Amino acid sequence: MNEFRIAIVNSSSFGQVFPKHIERLEKLGEVAHFTFDSEIGGKELAQELQGYNLIVASVTPFFTEEFFEHKDELRLITRHGIGYNNIDLVAAKKHNTLVSIVPALVERDAVAENNITNLLSVMRMTVQSQDRVKADRWEDRAEFVGHTLYGKTVGVIGVGNTGSGVAETLRQGFRCQVLGCDPNKSAMELAQFGAKKVELDELLEKADVICLCASLTDSSLHMIDKEQVAKMKDHVYLSNSARGALVVEEAIVEGLASGKIAGFATDVLEVEPGRKDHPYLAFDNALVTPHTSAYTMECLEEMGNKCVTDCERIAEGLLPGRAVQAESIFVTA
Repeated sequence: MNEFRIAIVNSSSFGQVFPKHIERLEKLGEVAHFTFDSEIGGKELAQELQGYNLIVASVTPFFTEEFFEHKDELRLITRHGIGYNNIDLVAAKKHNTLVSIVPALVERDAVAENNITNLLSVMRMTVQSQDRVKADRWEDRAEFVGHTLYGKTVGVIGVGNTGSGVAETLRQGFRCQVLGCDPNKSAMELAQFGAKKVELDELLEKADVICLCASLTDSSLHMIDKEQVAKMKDHVYLSNSARGALVVEEAIVEGLASGKIAGFATDVLEVEPGRKDHPYLAFDNALVTPHTSAYTMECLEEMGNKCVTDCERIAEGLLPGRAVQAESIFVTA
């Protein structure tokens, strides 16, 4: 078995909770951790990672065409997650680099659960009311009369892996009428999860609550802008557990300021990591969590296992599971 050099890039969780994942990688070769600015240039990133032929990658930085043009032999980028929009797949394929992801089902329940958890926290003003208790102001409790999720009309944008879990839970657990918008799913597929298939405009006009669960693509980038917010019901609630760039942040801020949006919960931002001066944080009815929807012990263990196994399979001359463009690349030890 060849010795490899493995880079853990921009992951704050891989190997931290489960050291056994690092121990398994160390049997393959040298392991090093790197943290880069999310906007680092491709050439600079390639220079920093010279000599590393296996990469365990987070949602940032961006592995661009420029990166692959300047990178020496890179066998694999295994994503510590299910998305790969930060990797230029065409360039990776051209340079014989495999890209693999975690199977969607590994994250499904954890991310769907957190989308609803954050949503409920906003609708019931959980954080604000706890802050009053900490300030020894229990008597202020009448200020925290929230809204129930039960029986609401909820629109789920993107009824794939996570979205189907959200739809299922809302329909079966909260007795919601669920409207689903997903161009890649048929009405029959959505009905399996308790959702009625509708177009985006109808969802925006009818939903009391909107859950964003779509993948980030060229067509979904900034899909919720000022025009789309204007079409929503007054005092709508939104929860985003997918990608921050699905929304135009300025449109959300304006909606919060005007009261059009009654509450906004998001686990993701367009530029991560977020900082304390982010405009969302000026609003008490906005909840921002640091991209932790997949952060359950069960989910992180399986995600780490998948990334390590991918590296082990490359070392053995085998294709990793869930390789995004595996059909075009022949891997040898």
